[in-house]
Amino acid sequence: MVLYFPLQGKYYITFLSKNVILLLFFPTEKRSNWVYIFPTSWYDIDCESKPQLTHLTDHNKKKEEILSWKETNHAGAAVPIDEKIQLHADRGEIVPSRAILKTPAQIEMIRKSADLNTAVLDEVAKHIRIGMSTAEIDEIVYRFTTEHGGIPAPLNYQGFPKSVCTSLNNEICHGIPDENIMIQDGDIINVDVSTILNGYFSDASRMFKMGNVSERAERLVRVTEECVKLGLEAAKPWGHLGDIADAINTHARANGYSVVEDIGGHGVGLEFHEDPFVSYVTPKGSEMLLVPGMMFTIEPMINEGSPDFFVDEDNDWTVYTIDDGLSAQIEYMVLVKEDGVEVLTK
Repeated sequence: MVLYFPLQGKYYITFLSKNVILLLFFPTEKRSNWVYIFPTSWYDIDCESKPQLTHLTDHNKKKEEILSWKETNHAGAAVPIDEKIQLHADRGEIVPSRAILKTPAQIEMIRKSADLNTAVLDEVAKHIRIGMSTAEIDEIVYRFTTEHGGIPAPLNYQGFPKSVCTSLNNEICHGIPDENIMIQDGDIINVDVSTILNGYFSDASRMFKMGNVSERAERLVRVTEECVKLGLEAAKPWGHLGDIADAINTHARANGYSVVEDIGGHGVGLEFHEDPFVSYVTPKGSEMLLVPGMMFTIEPMINEGSPDFFVDEDNDWTVYTIDDGLSAQIEYMVLVKEDGVEVLTK
């Protein structure tokens, strides 16, 4: 088959049937050329000289590799980010609004908040011990944060009464510090710290294994950490949130665990909780496009048994596993950049 192309650019051509082809075109210059067509491939139509064809990918190339080429204009410069986002939107993908993308000035201020958030977690790590109450952890977080010019983000957030969340054993998240809740030998505890500094927000959590933890608790925490790291590795600019979810959910399930479905991560930086909602059970290639300037948390809740849960009827905050099994969570706050993804606080 021979086709006439009036414009120079990048073309994706595939045969849908014997007589029907699909052609996607991204122009560079107004030129013309004749090319021979082969099934399911990218072609770079170069019309500066005599008719020629450059075969860029074979038909077995994975979709994510085919779509990973960096769009450029005829001068070789990168396409502006808004145009690149629109290219993905035109493919039917979910794309972020401009409001979600942080500016360089905002990123600089959020980094400072994230640095303080990490320092608060480091302070907790220095002092957490068997025999202390979770209320003492709250006191450490409040004191250290305020002494360094910050505000604990959870304090009075939608009525939350403390400065930090402390979730033990079968508590999935949002545990409220209490002077009557004592850390015991063998406990696993998640300490979730969120900080406001000069109006900018940051958020991260760590798991602590207290004393002689059981083999099952040790394994759950280890696999949770592996899940977060695999999710981070799967997060790439111009990929999708579903890529992160698939990496996490696949590893958790392979180890016999479940991932909580109805509680997930979130955007963060200008507010405590922003769009997008970050699920950890959606398929690869689904959900929102990862665009440089996005900030969000990777914080899967990994359950030993069922992913189902219930909320404490008395305090309306603490979330428990439905089957009384153990749960673990580790949270990273990340920034999507042109060349990768950066962890801001963990």
